[in-house]
Amino acid sequence: MSAAAEVRVRLAGREYSIEIGTGNVARAGRLVTAGRKATQAIVVTDEHVHEPHAAAVAQSLAEEGLTVDILAIEAGESSKSVEMADRLWQKFLDLGADRQTIVVAVGGGVVGDLAGFVAATYARGLPLVQVPTTLLAQVDSSIGGKVAVNLPGAKNLVGAFWQPLAVLVDTEVLSTLPDREYRSGLAEVVKYGVVLDAELFAYLEAHVEPLLGRRHDVLRHVVRRCCQLKADVVAADERDESGLRAVLNYGHTFGHAFESLTGYSALLHGEAVAAGMLCASRLAERLGRVDQTFTGRQRDLLTALGLSVAPPGVDHEQVLLIMTRDKKAEHGRLRFVLPSRMGQAELVDDVSADDVRGALAE
Repeated sequence: MSAAAEVRVRLAGREYSIEIGTGNVARAGRLVTAGRKATQAIVVTDEHVHEPHAAAVAQSLAEEGLTVDILAIEAGESSKSVEMADRLWQKFLDLGADRQTIVVAVGGGVVGDLAGFVAATYARGLPLVQVPTTLLAQVDSSIGGKVAVNLPGAKNLVGAFWQPLAVLVDTEVLSTLPDREYRSGLAEVVKYGVVLDAELFAYLEAHVEPLLGRRHDVLRHVVRRCCQLKADVVAADERDESGLRAVLNYGHTFGHAFESLTGYSALLHGEAVAAGMLCASRLAERLGRVDQTFTGRQRDLLTALGLSVAPPGVDHEQVLLIMTRDKKAEHGRLRFVLPSRMGQAELVDDVSADDVRGALAE
């Protein structure tokens, strides 16, 4: 077992830890119950993660004396819906869940977002622990308290801010992740480098092969750095009010539109974000914020990591329509997170539709 690392998410009046190491799945019971009074845990997972990871978490919780139930949803983005949330609310009711019940989300971003939303809304809030099992969830979606479900025409539009009690990251589980899911997560890692950490971006460029080979020391370094970056941003702008936290959505305005227009089934989230980042970088070029070399570095790194950067063949006018519903839009005006140099980006107001069309067409 490797030495564990801890990242603290420090919020106004409270804080929680992100525990990073190997073997955390097997130790979940002790980590979840440490210093907490609880008699019941509901583990929410999906059918792909149920065995072995969710089952191992449930066993560890049971060994600490908790009554444990596992609720497994269908895998995939389509489960992140109001209908699935309703099914889980009814299951919670049947199981007698109350405010002493701990909800433990074991899975990727879909499970974490859905279980977190149900935890935030059932009985006006149940304690939540995130156990992310994908790279994307470990470095991004499990941290910071954003939980949500999708509407058919808008991703993550129905949601809440609901911080977990803790996040348990076990990098060992990444060895079981399918290649496509793993590469999808690497897109979010690249995003951190572009918007917050030029040194991280250069590290990724220099370590493509060990990243693709899932070398443990490289993975631990990358996961810990991304978690620290996310924790720092969340601490400074927990509820996305100052615009600082918005930088974490680089590539997502385009990416969310791509996901929506392809029915949340053709693209994984990271794949959509990879294409979205290139579109956003080309948009920044059109506005004179960066040059072609800047965009080329992103294209080369994402391609080397096995990610396509070509936007899907969707109607550009439909992309623009969906963008007006994006949470960053104001009164129908398009706003984008755009870089100005490697490691720095900001929210840019009132971008013209013609420039967006140009970035999509290049």
